[in-house]
Amino acid sequence: MTTPVGPYTAIVRAGNWLVTSGQIGMRDGKLVHGGTQDQLRQALANVRSLLEAEGATLADVVKTTVFLRHLSDYAAMNDTYIAAFGDHRPARSAIGVSELPLNALVEIEAWAWSG
Repeated sequence: MTTPVGPYTAIVRAGNWLVTSGQIGMRDGKLVHGGTQDQLRQALANVRSLLEAEGATLADVVKTTVFLRHLSDYAAMNDTYIAAFGDHRPARSAIGVSELPLNALVEIEAWAWSG
């Protein structure tokens, strides 16, 4: 699990809901090297770890928001996203942004139902 880079909680339980703060591709306190796919793989691993600590899995995710520095990475993001979620398809928004924390290329947040 990564340590937040700001004054927020990485995951919050609200009744049966679990809400993760945006996760970037950090491992061992550093942004992973590589492109959007490498960073998204790590960000998803971070989401998975947060959920598992609360007794949930990616299969419990009902909504995600993906923030991309480069919308041209949309297809590559989809490939990595599908590899992580398999046939499970949460509702999703993908948004192009001009900057992300620590110059990350991608950030993802998730809502999961643990009821």
